[in-house]
Amino acid sequence: MANKVPDSNVSSATPTIRDEPGITGPVDASDPNLPENKPQANKTTAAKADGDAESQLSTEDVIIINWEGPDDPQNPKNWSSKKKWAATLIVSAFTFISPVSSSMMAPASEQIAHEFGITNSSVIALLTSVFVAAYAFGPLILGPLSELFGRSRVLQLANMWYLAWNLGCGFAQNEGQLIAFRFLAGLGGSAPLSIGGGVLGDLFRPEERGQAIALYSLAPLLGPVIGPTCGAWIAQRSTWRWVFYSTTIVDAFIQFLGLFFLKETFAPVLLERKAAQLRKSLDPEKAQTREIRTVFDTADRHWKHLIAKALVRPFAIFFSEPIIQLLGIYMAFVYGTLYLFLTTIPSIFEGVYREEVGIAGLNYFALGVGLTGASQFNARMLDKIYKYFSAKNNGVGKPEYRLPPMIPGAILLPMGLFITGWTARADVHWIAPDIGIALVGAGTILNFQSIQTYVIDAFTLHAASALAAVTFFRSMAGFGFPLFAPAMYNALGYGKGDTVLACVAIAVGVPAPFLLWTYGERIRNASKYAKR
Repeated sequence: MANKVPDSNVSSATPTIRDEPGITGPVDASDPNLPENKPQANKTTAAKADGDAESQLSTEDVIIINWEGPDDPQNPKNWSSKKKWAATLIVSAFTFISPVSSSMMAPASEQIAHEFGITNSSVIALLTSVFVAAYAFGPLILGPLSELFGRSRVLQLANMWYLAWNLGCGFAQNEGQLIAFRFLAGLGGSAPLSIGGGVLGDLFRPEERGQAIALYSLAPLLGPVIGPTCGAWIAQRSTWRWVFYSTTIVDAFIQFLGLFFLKETFAPVLLERKAAQLRKSLDPEKAQTREIRTVFDTADRHWKHLIAKALVRPFAIFFSEPIIQLLGIYMAFVYGTLYLFLTTIPSIFEGVYREEVGIAGLNYFALGVGLTGASQFNARMLDKIYKYFSAKNNGVGKPEYRLPPMIPGAILLPMGLFITGWTARADVHWIAPDIGIALVGAGTILNFQSIQTYVIDAFTLHAASALAAVTFFRSMAGFGFPLFAPAMYNALGYGKGDTVLACVAIAVGVPAPFLLWTYGERIRNASKYAKR
């Protein structure tokens, strides 16, 4: 058993090490209590006991790098509030600008169709939704890669990829180029949707995570609201190419800020850096006889194993975890409904109410009012609800304590669908469908925030892969729903079409929080990936 070394021997930047099976505090490499500085006779005795002094390491020859106790300032959970929120704002900004691009071209799609001679309505919708199709595939690689190379590095490289291809969209000369460039831009733009949740899980403890998640989860929903509003005026006052030029300029500014304020947060990567520092500090000859690794350096951390697992883990989580299946399907429906609304709002207010493109685009703000208003309310309630139920459970928190806001969310969403569908008529004032659209926005954000915080709390270290699984299916819905929307509304009208969607929302959404509140802990206890 290794001895405790006084903290005064070394600065706080020195890695904490754990000599199996004991644990030590901060260590000076020259301290005589270290195994490499003990008399050779001790090593010989240990080696003889093992049978081979040259080929085997004693337990004293293995150094395990860990945090310097629960208050280690290098642990992202112990960073200052200012540093945590700087990283949260940058990640949220990345998560905001990408969905702006995903939907900003929707009001300009007719202008693009005219320039490229596109007459098929599904192809016109595809120009917008193909970006979201890339959201389904990008996180399958980028999310798990962040668990290997670190959150910040993957996030920023992916954002640069998005920036380059988004700029390329502005120079597209035909529909094939535009569709291809949009898909490639979406691959890079998908990174914050899966990695961002992992960053917040790295930074915040469960009882303080609610407000950060509220801000982060609002960004990908508010982006598609602001995007079309701006895109409508750009399409009316300029050319569709400035849709892409403008978002590229904004993203370049966000990327610049990210270089300074988005630091690495993933514990295995940070501890590996500590391990590398310790290897350099040891005597080269003696260091060759020592094995230095972090508490996370198991067989699962080898890059070949990680890459192999990364490609299948999101699907393995989805197909083996009832929690992810239920929430993933419901979140896919909610996200698909959001994008269906984004592509049909112009047809309602330009077609039914005969508004100009720019004026019709202002109705997207109704969705924004619902999203922002409900988000601000929920941001204040998420942590309070969590702390309230934790206090009733002897101070022990559970992921299920994130579910209560889903209940009003599951009610407001179908209510908004009913109102929008049945009031979208020329003889009814335009404010009525806007009220329905606002309720859809409120229901959407309440569901999103609850589901994302629940997934992060329930799957902790595998949060990026769990979110990648959820993101895959919701993004496929966001891609597919707008493609069938024109045919559905042409056949059924807005009233019956939205009634079908509302019935599905009730059937899937209303039971979900009650089922997970009752059986969630039992399901997690039987899970391979979830927190027990």
